[in-house]
Amino acid sequence: MQKTLAPSLTSRVLKSGSEALSITTLVCAAGNLSAQSATSKPAPEAEEIAELPEVLIEATGSVYNPQRLQSPKYTEPLRDIPQTITVIPKAVIEDRGAFSLRDVLKNTPGISMQAGEGGAVSGDNLSIRGFSARSDIYLDGVRDYANYNRDPFNTEQVEITKGPSSSTVGRGSTGGSINTVSKMANLTDSVLSTVSAGTSNLYRGTVDVNQKLSEHTAFRLNSMYHTADTPGRDEVSMERYGIAASLGVGLGTDTRFMLNYQRLEESNIPDYGLPWIPNNGTFSGSGAGLANYQNQPPPGVSFNTFYGIPGVDYEKIQTDHYTAIFEHDFSEHTRIRNVTRFSRSHRDSVSTAPRLRDVGVAPGNQYTTVLNRQLQRRQQFTEMFGNQTNFVADFETGPIKHALVTGMEFYLEHQQNANVAGISTVSDLYNPGVVNSPGSVSPPSSAQDITSKYPGLPAPTEAYLYTCSAYVFDTMKLGRHWEFSGGLRYDHMYATVSLPGNAPGYANADDLFSYKLALIYKPVKQGSIYFGYGTSFNPTIDGASGAGLGLTAATSTLDPEQTATYELGTKWDVLKERLSLTAALFRSEKTNARTTDASGITTLGGNQLVQGIEFSMTGSITKNWQVFAGYAIMESETKASTAVGAVGQSLSNAPPQTFNLWTTYNVLEKTQVGFGAQYMGERTSSDSSASSRTAPAYWTLDAMLSYKLSEKVSFRLNIYNLADERYVGSVGGGQFVPGPGRSAALTASIKF
Repeated sequence: MQKTLAPSLTSRVLKSGSEALSITTLVCAAGNLSAQSATSKPAPEAEEIAELPEVLIEATGSVYNPQRLQSPKYTEPLRDIPQTITVIPKAVIEDRGAFSLRDVLKNTPGISMQAGEGGAVSGDNLSIRGFSARSDIYLDGVRDYANYNRDPFNTEQVEITKGPSSSTVGRGSTGGSINTVSKMANLTDSVLSTVSAGTSNLYRGTVDVNQKLSEHTAFRLNSMYHTADTPGRDEVSMERYGIAASLGVGLGTDTRFMLNYQRLEESNIPDYGLPWIPNNGTFSGSGAGLANYQNQPPPGVSFNTFYGIPGVDYEKIQTDHYTAIFEHDFSEHTRIRNVTRFSRSHRDSVSTAPRLRDVGVAPGNQYTTVLNRQLQRRQQFTEMFGNQTNFVADFETGPIKHALVTGMEFYLEHQQNANVAGISTVSDLYNPGVVNSPGSVSPPSSAQDITSKYPGLPAPTEAYLYTCSAYVFDTMKLGRHWEFSGGLRYDHMYATVSLPGNAPGYANADDLFSYKLALIYKPVKQGSIYFGYGTSFNPTIDGASGAGLGLTAATSTLDPEQTATYELGTKWDVLKERLSLTAALFRSEKTNARTTDASGITTLGGNQLVQGIEFSMTGSITKNWQVFAGYAIMESETKASTAVGAVGQSLSNAPPQTFNLWTTYNVLEKTQVGFGAQYMGERTSSDSSASSRTAPAYWTLDAMLSYKLSEKVSFRLNIYNLADERYVGSVGGGQFVPGPGRSAALTASIKF
């Protein structure tokens, strides 16, 4: 059996003779992938290790079953954390051929994607357990709220923490949060290059180089280029490149320092999808046949159809992250970690939103097959400075063992946002290539022609958000079977919004406490049963895509929304700790949800409830058979609202059932096969029955075949959406975006 060191030692470096081997490399050699860990100090002598608590992992353990989170705010192994957490390791990301964060998140249940609406920006827009999580994405534990399409080329693992966790990360996180862990420099020499080619003009290349510069210094460089059309969609495409550098100093010592930089640049043709047949009007003339398809995709229209304007619609995004990480071990039981981050992102986009046009003269909505294609222009600039300090101490008070974490965070977020809806071009639902413009205005012929045909962008709205936070967490162990954990956090937030011209601005300030409590019973070392309670808050400053960080004049005086969650769960490591099994019952209730009535007045008069059960299975069933699976059942309801028809309706983007499966089997020594399945239940676009759109449920299937030609060369074939299922991937208020059709990618991996 291979032994993994205790929490305070998992990132230290073991030495043998004159050579050093990082614990990350050692654990990988044993078949277990852990969080990034090459930046810590040397291990103590063997007799010291013997006295420490151990996590036992068989030498043939599973790379599909990581044991720990990257964040120092979590001191315990996954099986002893009283919360539903999914960690998607690099091995799963690579085997599935995931080329985006959206692809990666298919490996966990309870997450659904949202469509851009009304000119809102695209990017990684998603919901967790029925609550929006656009602003709940983190990079190495620091908030990453910019709107862009994340690529996993520089990702070690992705950590999804479900349930309210404002006490851990601050504002938002009602349904959960997502943390991506970067690849960092370590004390090894390695070069890995991958080249992918596939259908829909897919071409992708990555290079990962790690070089040991001295006994305690290393440099790592990751780069990526990706270009592809979207399978099953005309015109839509994505092109991006990324580069990430990491310099580590003092690796393997008590004091370590990391300098990291990551840049991702995109040039895409955005996808606003197809028009959705509305259910709030009458149909006549050429649209008479649509009356039987209300609240559905249009009949007889291929999901391939592009309703944007070729040569005009575009999306350009540049995102940079500059990060400095300082770590120091005062002793075996006391350590400190400071992270300083500056990030910025600039977006420039033009997209066309397709809508059925109201052609009636009399009041009301009267539809034919006439289609409005409204131009949406947006420029958005965001930047953030953040500093996070965590102090961790392990100590005892009598018979009680403590794992104490205390810290502070400071954030300054700045956003400039300018957007405008241009004049709509008029087309036909069944023949979008025929474009007729109202009056004497013709559609632009190119992106450069936009400014002469359509209104220019207004002066931007500018917003600042200042956040200062302090927190403390403690896990107390009472004997062999009982643990108690708790956390308390205080956040002070102050936001200002400046409007263009002489329009008056507005401000908002909040002082908030959030907390969590949990009791854990461990009948045996390999299992736990827990009951936890936690709170979260959603201020009106929520990092939404609209102007002013989501703060408007109508909401600037409102208090934050409050959510409480109860969770009863159990976690077990079985089959010699190769396989992890979890199950959890949860109930989340937002008691003062923001709700807008028919007159446009927003109040905190809503009440929203989500409850359900979630299961997961990750790791190795046998030496050759690995699995990564999850299943969630959710029931959501709007219990109170000032919006007409909302009471009794399910929450938007809260599918009643979601399921994911990815499994691989080594059929021969050098040959591996894989199979994946995902089920997404039906989802609605709105909590109100009057304006809601319901997307039908769907299944998708994936397959993989890999062959290891030698120790340095291997090939992998991935087939996505094996049955070529045409489905609604995300739904907005007036349009939907189809999911990708069938595609394939062949990847060659070469080690030097």
